Amino acid sequence: MTQQTSVKAIVIFDIDGVVRDVSGSYRRAIADTVEYFTTQAYRPTSLDIDQLKSEGVWNNDWEASQELIYRYFETQEQTREQLQLDYNAIVAFFQSRYRGPDPNNFTGYICNEPLLLQPSYLKQLTKGGIAWGFFSGATRASANYVLEKRLGLESPVLIAMEDAPGKPDPTGLFATVRQLENGIEQKSAIVYVGDTVADMYTVKKARNLDYSRIWIGVGVLPPHVQETAARSDAYGETLIAAGASIVLRNVQELTPRQIQELLTSST
Repeated sequence: MTQQTSVKAIVIFDIDGVVRDVSGSYRRAIADTVEYFTTQAYRPTSLDIDQLKSEGVWNNDWEASQELIYRYFETQEQTREQLQLDYNAIVAFFQSRYRGPDPNNFTGYICNEPLLLQPSYLKQLTKGGIAWGFFSGATRASANYVLEKRLGLESPVLIAMEDAPGKPDPTGLFATVRQLENGIEQKSAIVYVGDTVADMYTVKKARNLDYSRIWIGVGVLPPHVQETAARSDAYGETLIAAGASIVLRNVQELTPRQIQELLTSST
């Protein structure tokens, strides 16, 4: 066995835009929320939302909704101090659209999210000796809904919104790694797969704090940007500029062979 192939790899996935398509759910809920709190004066487009998220600090969609509301009113020459938006009211409205009005029974947009990977893909990684888990800014309930109920995974390693500070803070990424390594002495190379600038910044920050192992950021183009080649190219360039080593059109293109190639080029 060569030195390159002896490097153990762990793949950690973001969920939204990687495991599930959220263009008609989370992003739709953002648009609904902004429209509601601007009294129907402004409904952000998907490009508006992408531009906000390209700043790398708006991974939390509740905070992103609030920021878009603030920015709209600033164009109307109203200050944030004048507005005093009720963040809890924004969250409640967002959740009523995304989850549905019943907090104990999901009936909202979450129910119609297309899946972007299949359980067979994860089995392929396991067969290739690659450990995997999830680090997401989604709430634990929302993340488990897709991982356990829809994909049928049994207690997957997951660090969710409630478990760590929001990205690009790498605390949650480190926590996911610790759970997957589970005390083994050999340090693995870490591949983090995400669809936003914040995801790539998270990998950069992790690398700066722990340079004793390989950290690789893999970008995935979320479905909503793949409608035109120009938008796909522009989005991919943004992810590369933010630190992605490679950008894929679908997460399942990250095969064990592709992972090995990334590790070889990084050593």
